[in-house]
Amino acid sequence: MTSQKIQRLLEPSDVSAAHRFALDYFNSSFAHIDDLDGIDQILSQTKARSSELRRQLSASQQSIDLLITKTRVAALANLDTARGLAEDRELIENEMTYLSHELDIETMHRILKELESVRAYVAVIERTLTLSEGALAQLRGTPSPLSKSSTSEYDRLNAFVSNVVQTCDSVQDIGSVEQSLHLVIFVRRIRDKTWSDIKEIFSAKLNSALENLQWPMAVDYPAASVHDRKSFESAFKDLILLQEIGENTEGLKTQLETGSQGLYPLETLAHAISLRFKYHFETERETNRLDKPEWYLSHIMNVAHDHRPFMDNVIQRLLLGTKYQRVNAWQNYVTLLIPILERKLRRTVPTLLSRPALLAHTVYQALIFDSNMRELGYEFVVGASKTEEKGGISSVILCQKEWFDAWLEGEKKFAEDQYHEIISSSDAWTIVDDDSNDSDEFKHSRSAAELKATNSARRIKALVEQVTGTSLLPLPSFAHRTRFLIHVQLPIVEQYYSRVSSSLDAFETLSSALVRAVPGALGVEGTKTDSRKLTGGVEGSQRLCKALLSARYVESAMQRWGEEEFFLELWTEINHRAALRTRAEMHPSLPHSADNQSSKNDAPECTIFEELVIQYTKLASRAEDMLVSQVCGETEAALKLHFVAIISDESDVQNADDGIAVPPSLLPSIALLSAHLTFLRNTLPTAATTQVYRRIATHISEHILQREVLFRPGLTRGQFRTGLAREQARSVHAESELWAETCQAALRTSRARAEGPWARLLVAGRLLGTSRREVDRAVKEVLGGQGDSWEDALDAVTSLGSGGLGKEEVKTVLRLRDDL
Repeated sequence: MTSQKIQRLLEPSDVSAAHRFALDYFNSSFAHIDDLDGIDQILSQTKARSSELRRQLSASQQSIDLLITKTRVAALANLDTARGLAEDRELIENEMTYLSHELDIETMHRILKELESVRAYVAVIERTLTLSEGALAQLRGTPSPLSKSSTSEYDRLNAFVSNVVQTCDSVQDIGSVEQSLHLVIFVRRIRDKTWSDIKEIFSAKLNSALENLQWPMAVDYPAASVHDRKSFESAFKDLILLQEIGENTEGLKTQLETGSQGLYPLETLAHAISLRFKYHFETERETNRLDKPEWYLSHIMNVAHDHRPFMDNVIQRLLLGTKYQRVNAWQNYVTLLIPILERKLRRTVPTLLSRPALLAHTVYQALIFDSNMRELGYEFVVGASKTEEKGGISSVILCQKEWFDAWLEGEKKFAEDQYHEIISSSDAWTIVDDDSNDSDEFKHSRSAAELKATNSARRIKALVEQVTGTSLLPLPSFAHRTRFLIHVQLPIVEQYYSRVSSSLDAFETLSSALVRAVPGALGVEGTKTDSRKLTGGVEGSQRLCKALLSARYVESAMQRWGEEEFFLELWTEINHRAALRTRAEMHPSLPHSADNQSSKNDAPECTIFEELVIQYTKLASRAEDMLVSQVCGETEAALKLHFVAIISDESDVQNADDGIAVPPSLLPSIALLSAHLTFLRNTLPTAATTQVYRRIATHISEHILQREVLFRPGLTRGQFRTGLAREQARSVHAESELWAETCQAALRTSRARAEGPWARLLVAGRLLGTSRREVDRAVKEVLGGQGDSWEDALDAVTSLGSGGLGKEEVKTVLRLRDDL
């Protein structure tokens, strides 16, 4: 039984609970006065139960008292047992202490061995430090010029370090392997630190001489005193000799030929530049500004430029006769200045990642710096681990994937913002022929009349060329150029293509028969927008011309870009490098090299923009097809009334006396075509206007020829044929001539150019309208002659030969004359 249960049982009874129980019992048992009959019996039972409970309580109290007594006796017994165990524990501890003292000799031996190892370890370190101090003391008092014997103490230090390294490699009893390695690392560090301190000793002498020459200002060496020049040359040569000694010393050989280390004296000169750089651009001075990277980049470039005469004329001469006479002093000096900028960029760029504009400006200035330094003749050192073709300061940013991605995303965002600004401007689709924004090469490549385009097309071209010139061209890596092209430039051209294409889709939707017949169909609200006004007449042609000119202009620009040396070189590299080729093949707007290259070693036959040029060519052809269809459709619709009029009774007989042979019903269609052609002449380039005119005129000419001549309603053929009346034939002749004259006047071109597409209709009209005497020979040759002489006979009548009509068609036309 637990103590908690005992405590609960010892608690006194709850009288209030008993009262509540009794009350509840009476309420439940005597709910009615009739229930009081059994109260006597219940009272007697209750008294009996109370007596029994008192008896049980008394027995329980006796049991509790007995249990408490037994528990106390057991507790006293356990206490005596615990005291005995504590005494036994103390005895055991005393025995263990005695035994540990007896066995301590083994521990002492182990500790002694460890102390001997530590003593040897410390002795090695002490010896190394002593030799290091001796080497420094020897060189502090060494007079100029320096000699090999001047570093004898350092040679002893180097030999001792080499001996320690060999011993640690062969013997493992000095200590653990880890201890041996730590000792080797430590003594090597002391040796290297000693050599650095020796360099500092001689660098301090050179710095003292440089102060007299006003370094790091531009040095006027001839103007310096003889003493100052001798002091400088002596200190310079001492450092050169020290470097030669160091390279001939085992363990200190450098790889100067690879450009991984500079000349000791030039390092001293560059250190002074570094201190001044830190003062101006790495403190809280006003010259240290994130938004002015060109300040510190220009500072280093100016330093390199200003000190070049000193390097070429003085330092290069001092290197003659030394081991480093083939080293380019200025090149090596600039190489030592570059890490100053690399350190600055690595500290600055992380703070610019959240500020795309400043990051882009910094990258742009770094690219300009690289380009300017190359123009000065400096070749950036490219390590074997780098993937850059040319290296440069910009590679510090561009070779970091996170930084390059942030810059690329900023450039993409800028280009997209510029694109949306161009597209959403109020004059984006205004057609202009102002070539002020075009390059001279682009102007010379096309005639002035072919420079017409929309403002948006011109601005898109300018935007692509802007990002090309400011960001793509200076990039040193073909991999970076490829990514920039794919993620920044191509999306601009692709989005513009989609924009022009969607405008053509919208035009087709608005001009569809369903929209015109059912207002509100296809989402077009007929009550608010009159689709005929948007797609009909000259205004409709104007919308199509905007799409056509935009597509042609960008297409021409991409053709020229693809033939530029920069993009040709980039496309060649993409096809020759597997990684770049794989990336390019994944982009749908770049050509597949396998389709345009006979072998991997051959140059690609297409340009980098070939696929986009094809897409824009198809887009322009689509716009041109819609334009031709638009003009032809409206002209044919206007001709319907004319075709109805010419077969009516009212128009059968024309007033021949006054010479008027053209019905008034023809004038609306002629006026409509004239308006369209005049607009096209004033809007499209000459070549495009000619091409569109030929297609339009050929289509309309054929339509009129079929409807009004060859298959004219009301005429019958055969034995009982009915041909055209003389007035009707003259009307056909006059109409055909009027179409050609109208086009000539609208286009302001020669008669021959205007008549070309109308040749079939003109020949038919002239064969019908010419007098019988003039056409008689032609009739004989066509109907009864053999060979090709009939064409010569037709040429005498029509001046156009057959005009493209076949012999059977000519026969059909001639049989329509009523005088045959």
